[in-house]
Amino acid sequence: MQQQNQNKEFILNYFNALRTDGKSIEILEKYMTDEALIGHIEFFEKVFPSYDVIAGEMTAEDNRVVVSCHLKGTHLGELNGIAPTYKEVNVPFVISYQIENNKITGHWMLVDQMSLMQQLGVVPTLQAAH
Repeated sequence: MQQQNQNKEFILNYFNALRTDGKSIEILEKYMTDEALIGHIEFFEKVFPSYDVIAGEMTAEDNRVVVSCHLKGTHLGELNGIAPTYKEVNVPFVISYQIENNKITGHWMLVDQMSLMQQLGVVPTLQAAH
């Protein structure tokens, strides 16, 4: 149980560092060796500059921490062919981090892409479709 609590604290510190210190490669490499996650963060920083991640419920088991989150930001960069809409988004996602030696070494993520596309105005909401 102690290791799980330490891993949860590590992830909270990581989220706080992203919020206060920014998302530079130096900050990212301080917390992770997961190149795919580094690339993902760098991509989203271009699309939603200075976005924030708000942590919700957090569960830890063995060397994994699972967090339900929200990404909050403004769409200021191209997103897979979608020109900037300048709209604010609040997108829910769940991410599972694998932690080894106080570094994120792997991850798995599920993003509510439908919600993102609706908030950007690319896909109609159910209410708008009726």
